[in-house]
Amino acid sequence: MAFDLSMPILVVDDYSTMIRIIRNLLKQIGFENVDDASDGSAALAKLQTKRYGLVISDWNMEPMTGYDLLKEVRASPEFSKTPFIMITAESKTENVIAAKKAGVSNYIVKPFNAATLRTKMEAVFPNE
Repeated sequence: MAFDLSMPILVVDDYSTMIRIIRNLLKQIGFENVDDASDGSAALAKLQTKRYGLVISDWNMEPMTGYDLLKEVRASPEFSKTPFIMITAESKTENVIAAKKAGVSNYIVKPFNAATLRTKMEAVFPNE
C-alpha cells in the first residue's frame, strides 16, 4: 500500500504527550508533514489555512470535542471530503455509531501502535 508520504496530516489532541506519540507513529510509517492542534476550534483555524490530506483527532477534548470537529468538517463544503480518523479511549458502541453517522472515515481505540494506525489509514485510502 503506497501512501503519499508528503501528504499533510493534522493531529488534534488536547494532550501533548498523545500528539507526540501519534507524530512518532506517523514518522515510523514515513510521514513527515504533520501539524497539530490542541482542540477542535484550533484545528478548524488550521484547516482554514492549509489543505490537509487527513485529520486524526481525539474524541474527548475541551472546549470543542473531536466529535464536534468532525461534524463541522463534514458540514463544510470545503472540507467535507477530507478523510477523518477518530481516536478514543472509549470503545462504546454508541460512540462508534455516532461517529459513523457523523461521517468519520475510521475509528481507532487507544492504545494502538504504528501497525494499527497504518491499517486504519490504508482502509481510508484504499486505492492509493
